[in-house]
Amino acid sequence: MSPLSPARTTAATAMVGAAVGLGAFAWGSLVERNRFTVRHEVLPILEAGSRSLTILHLSDLHLAPWQTEKQEWVRGLSVYEPDLIVNTGDNIGHVDAHEALEYTLEPFRDVAGVFVHGSNDYFAPTPKNPLAYFGGPSKAHRTPAPLDIARMESFFTGLGWLDLNNTARAIEVRGSRLEFFGVNDAHRGWDRLDRLPGALDDLRENVGWQDDRGGPEPVSIALTHAPYQRVLNSFVTNGADVVFGGHTHGGQVRVPGYGALVTNCDIPRSKVSGLSTWSHARRTAHLEISAGLGTSIYAPVRFDCRPEAVVVTLTA
Repeated sequence: MSPLSPARTTAATAMVGAAVGLGAFAWGSLVERNRFTVRHEVLPILEAGSRSLTILHLSDLHLAPWQTEKQEWVRGLSVYEPDLIVNTGDNIGHVDAHEALEYTLEPFRDVAGVFVHGSNDYFAPTPKNPLAYFGGPSKAHRTPAPLDIARMESFFTGLGWLDLNNTARAIEVRGSRLEFFGVNDAHRGWDRLDRLPGALDDLRENVGWQDDRGGPEPVSIALTHAPYQRVLNSFVTNGADVVFGGHTHGGQVRVPGYGALVTNCDIPRSKVSGLSTWSHARRTAHLEISAGLGTSIYAPVRFDCRPEAVVVTLTA
């Protein structure tokens, strides 16, 4: 058998490459983006003798009304009986998804919770070129349709969740004192880091824990949708023990053996999802970044990056 000519070799290589690319796209768009998984983490940060706390971290649902499989899967997470819900934004993926979101999260009514917003809680997604993400963090190029943010906030607070957008709150859960603070979407520049020191001072003055010398020390938990370095540095400076974030989608498309290609913010690729640490000014906090549960309806693909919810157990 005579060898292939260089031209035929090149053509055959191109055909193989195209077939592999099409297969990867089909897998990512038809299969992997619906292969929801639960990642489990343990953080031994509570005081000795404290009862463990189960935190369910939800982020980046980007929910559309027809995504019934995702809705039922999230509802089923109630089996973990969380003590606290942490929601780091981008819940909505379509202008008509509010009713679907309320159905999805209803099983968590009366479970303590905290939330911050992403831009897709305010505005519906718009078509964009996915390749633009490789040029840096995404930007809004057209006026998107507004979402009913008041309806979402009313529903969340009706569930019993606390709004942490550019403010601080505190609650006690199973005997542990939890101090929370957070910011609105840093990707859009809506974070007001300048407000945090005052909000925390007011919280600590009013909650009265500092006067109770015999009680446990509060655990400080910070929330952001988009984990930009300026936000993480501020959180650590303000005493956060744990930081929760989303937005990155874990890179959404990862190369096996290499990892995420982009983060859609300025966080290092090595910290694009999972549990790690963040240090600043000689202080360190645990950093938990969720790869999220959805994608934009205009970029419905994941590769080597399964959609996830995260169960974080705080222990003594």
